[in-house]
Amino acid sequence: MPKPRARAVLLPLLLLLSACGTEGGAGSAGGDLASPDLPVVGTHWTVDAVTVDGRRSVAPAGARIDVEEGRVRGNSGCNAFGGSVAVRGDVLTVSSVEATEIGCSAERQRFEAELLKAFSGPLKGSLKGDALRLASPDGRNELELTAEPAAPLTGTTWKIDGLLSGDGETVSSLPADSGAKAKLVVGADGRVTGNLGCNDFSASVRIDGAARTLTVEGPAATTRMICTGPQMELETKLYELLDGPLDYRLNHRTLTLTDGSGRGLTATATAR
Repeated sequence: MPKPRARAVLLPLLLLLSACGTEGGAGSAGGDLASPDLPVVGTHWTVDAVTVDGRRSVAPAGARIDVEEGRVRGNSGCNAFGGSVAVRGDVLTVSSVEATEIGCSAERQRFEAELLKAFSGPLKGSLKGDALRLASPDGRNELELTAEPAAPLTGTTWKIDGLLSGDGETVSSLPADSGAKAKLVVGADGRVTGNLGCNDFSASVRIDGAARTLTVEGPAATTRMICTGPQMELETKLYELLDGPLDYRLNHRTLTLTDGSGRGLTATATAR
């Protein structure tokens, strides 16, 4: 009888040890599970700099990347671009990127080419606070990004960077050598102020947030400087546009204003 009792005690002990070994194995397997995806989706990223083949270039104003589920959109500071993206753990794989073809300065075109070269294929991401770095597998190409909050309509300095044709969709660049000064600020005091590319301007403004309309009670008052032909060409277009009701659309740090004919402008919030 003692032997059967010993076997009866030994069997549960072996089962317990086996169960413990199984749990340990599950724990080891769990340690091999893929790490959580980087929290980049739904965040708007300002491009700070790009490194290509060891050469680092600081980004121009307006360069940004917006990551959505399966899609990525952005602007190089010259052209808008979009493509596909997959996020798996700390790796972003970017593919099928296409860009618009607005003409820009040689320096901005050079940066755009570097940005699009670096922002392709599998990229290993590292996130520290609001700063995100994306690096190619060989480490020769890298993007430096910073998470940016959305810009409010009022109180933001909006740098005018494009003109919309009558269809409200086709964007053209500003006339050459004309847009360095062009900007506007919608104040909480009921005034809109800024620069038309040559002269400063000021006018009363009414905002209807429900209807998404902004009515400039023009014509605007301006200073009387004489500037170059391209600057005056831009000024004339903006002076005529900023007079009357305009539909506005905010997309994080981009502002679009259009009149009833579909003509309008695009602007980007300046860095804080």
